Amino acid sequence: MITEPKPDFTQGVDRAGTDCVKYDARAARFGRADVIPLWVADMDFAAPAAVQDALEARAAHPVYGYAIYPPEFYSAIGGWLATRHGWDVDTKSILPLPGVVPTLSLLVHLFSQPGDGVLVQTPVYPPIHQMPVSHHRRLLENTLRWTPEGYEIDWDDFTAKARQARLFILCSPHNPVGRVWRREELARMAQICIDADVLILVDEIHADLVYEPNRHIPIASLSPEIAANCITLNAPSKTFNIAGLNTAFAVIENQELRLQVQENVINAGLGSGNVFGITALIAAYQFGSDWLNGLMRQLEANRDRVCRFFAAEDLGINVTSPEATFLLWLDCRVLMQRLNLNDDAALSAFFVEQTGLGLNPGISFGQAGSGFMRMNIGCPQDILKRSLHQLRTAILSGRT
Repeated sequence: MITEPKPDFTQGVDRAGTDCVKYDARAARFGRADVIPLWVADMDFAAPAAVQDALEARAAHPVYGYAIYPPEFYSAIGGWLATRHGWDVDTKSILPLPGVVPTLSLLVHLFSQPGDGVLVQTPVYPPIHQMPVSHHRRLLENTLRWTPEGYEIDWDDFTAKARQARLFILCSPHNPVGRVWRREELARMAQICIDADVLILVDEIHADLVYEPNRHIPIASLSPEIAANCITLNAPSKTFNIAGLNTAFAVIENQELRLQVQENVINAGLGSGNVFGITALIAAYQFGSDWLNGLMRQLEANRDRVCRFFAAEDLGINVTSPEATFLLWLDCRVLMQRLNLNDDAALSAFFVEQTGLGLNPGISFGQAGSGFMRMNIGCPQDILKRSLHQLRTAILSGRT
């Protein structure tokens, strides 16, 4: 058994110049290369030592040819889902994939036709609400209702939209609003979809990043009937900060659906694995539990620090403490009024030009995100401290 050394989440890693999107795409994304990057959803913490060691050992072999998915790949996933989420799955239900987003695109194409309705809950991760439109499907938005306590589902609207849909793409936990859906919410959504003959495609990539006392419940774990109507997508990429290794998986307990997906994955040329991604997944799921526990303590401290800051400072920005993810959803609508920022473009420009921070504009998550910004807190606290200072200074100066 590998013992993971105690990780140090107080220190980040200098990533500039490593061809990473978060840092090295700043000039292209924001028009300046000196913003503090708090946008794309990866973290500034080193991956677990067990993952680093496994990759170094594999890299020591000088041939990096086509790879198979070994039995350990499936057993590592199955063991992680059982231990971490109480979900016992037959490893035969696990299908290796190159990534969650490309697979979602493939599934929308496979299980719907042009003009069919695809139901999503906005504001939501941009590819989820953009995908139906790019595939010439009808986008059906079940807009989540914002309350000071957090987002809620508009059930009447969800039921009506489900009757018009062929597919429902569920983001669980939800990105960007940070909701962990409760068992009764998941069961109700699932039953509405079953009654309306709507297939559920589930993005559970943030499942491991849940704060106490909340618990992620895989929707397919609720009952065999629900499992038969779900395709669940997941990956170790967000959890262990290894998104660049492009390795994911699906859990599809319905054999007929699984064979359809598997056939189309192979036909699309997506059946080959990333040799380093396979190695990293196995090491992460087998030996990364203690590292993740330490990460969650640090993320919780980061979350609480930022939430306390906005609660104490009258800056016109409100935030509800998220139940999951390392992403905060900032309500900037009062700020916009105070600084006469007339639209979302002006809000984004203010953050870049005046605060020197690079965040995700809320409008990119759908119209329901208008007036919001998404902030990545997966970084050392000194970066957060500097970011909050710059934000406070710019707002109090009143410059637009």
